[in-house]
Amino acid sequence: MTVRDFGIGSWTARRARKTPHRTAVVGPGGRFTYAELHERVHRLAHGLRGLGVRRGDRVAYLGPNHHTFLEALFAGGVLGAIVVPLNTRLAAPELAHCLEDSGSEVLIRHGGSVPGAQVRRTIDVGGAGPLGYEALLADSPAAPIDENVALEDPFVIMYTSGTTGRPKGVLLTHGNLTWNAVNVLVDMDLAHDEVTLCAAPLFHTAGLNMTCLPTLLKGGTVVLEPAFDPERALRLVEDLRVTYMFGVPVMFDAMARSASWAGADLSSLRRLACGGAPVPAATISAYLDRGIVFSQGYGMTEASPGVLFLPAQDSAAKAGTAGVPHFFTDVEVVDAAARPVAAGQRGEVMVHGPNVMREYWGRSAETAAAFADGWLRTGDIAVADTDGCISIVDRAKDMFISGGENVSPAEVELALREHPGVADCAVVGVPDATWGEVGKAVVVPAGAPPDGPALLAFLRGRLAGYKVPKSVAFADELPRSPTGKILRNTLREEFR
Repeated sequence: MTVRDFGIGSWTARRARKTPHRTAVVGPGGRFTYAELHERVHRLAHGLRGLGVRRGDRVAYLGPNHHTFLEALFAGGVLGAIVVPLNTRLAAPELAHCLEDSGSEVLIRHGGSVPGAQVRRTIDVGGAGPLGYEALLADSPAAPIDENVALEDPFVIMYTSGTTGRPKGVLLTHGNLTWNAVNVLVDMDLAHDEVTLCAAPLFHTAGLNMTCLPTLLKGGTVVLEPAFDPERALRLVEDLRVTYMFGVPVMFDAMARSASWAGADLSSLRRLACGGAPVPAATISAYLDRGIVFSQGYGMTEASPGVLFLPAQDSAAKAGTAGVPHFFTDVEVVDAAARPVAAGQRGEVMVHGPNVMREYWGRSAETAAAFADGWLRTGDIAVADTDGCISIVDRAKDMFISGGENVSPAEVELALREHPGVADCAVVGVPDATWGEVGKAVVVPAGAPPDGPALLAFLRGRLAGYKVPKSVAFADELPRSPTGKILRNTLREEFR
């Protein structure tokens, strides 16, 4: 690392010189100090360079929350490479699309395979041989790598559901993630002794950028959990004296319903942050009643993801709102002509700031359409109160959120139409007590109606489980506007 290097890959070197013996990571793979993490990151960077990885090359990672995820992320940053975190919940065809679309040449994975994926080299975490992860590190030096990486350089491609039916890659720079982390440190008052439970998946921008990276920047400890379990989460809070955690509503609901909830020692918690979906009032109350600061936020992958966050002092008085813009992020609620609307009036959320993405990977037309005079158009509808606190009230786009995961109806409909018994179809989100919303498929059959459960079984293996609708209804035709667009609001009301 040189003084010219301000990329995120430099963070481990900077932390190792300030707090080398402090614990950086705790997880199923062990416990590592900042000095140990730094050494492993540079060994991996040398190993990747030996495999031909250079500046701008894409390195994909497929696996659960694990210290090797962070090592791959920082090593990619050291080299000026672009890291592609892959969603482990995606089906094989979806993963193959992400690998092909990003042009990833190297894949670091935790077992298994991705049929149809075209990558030049695969590194197996836990595997043996020269391309086993630990063997690669053991055969590589830990010497510093002199690669000038600037904040404006590209860093990660994170795939998000799109309205066109295919996941699209959001290209985020080192600066985007750095400024997002600074926003979090300012607005959440994270401390040097923070112990952050990372149970939300790191392949999502909130799990990585709202919890893990800000904690490491500050010099705290991240506790990596490969999967969320409410009982275990409560035990970890007690045993490790966890101070901070991010989750989606379904996670916090599960913890509050747990048999251990009433007797759990939550005294170490300084703050909980919730996002990814609208937060029910009952969920907020359950934690506020325990004296815990529970703040809702709003964000999107394209903003790295922080857009709005509810300040701690307003967590009770403004409960249910998404709060105010992050410190270095600007937000406007505007009408169809992009003019700011008055308090109490609905409008589209527009975002501007150094945390906003550079582009959609390989999609110049969609990138241009996403911006208006440099402001990101979110497609989400909100209302601001007279104090400036903003509530998200609707989605202009067709996506719905199930258990914190974005679901694109167009993608599900595309897969449904491959079934010979489907002439036409639409997918909408309907309320669900557990997941917030789940998909419902409304199908116009081609002849005799096919068996509903068989239709859903047809989708499994083609789509991630959370994208597969939970129920099917049949109709003679779908309600459409004069221009042919499906009237989804009509369907939502009919099946609500």
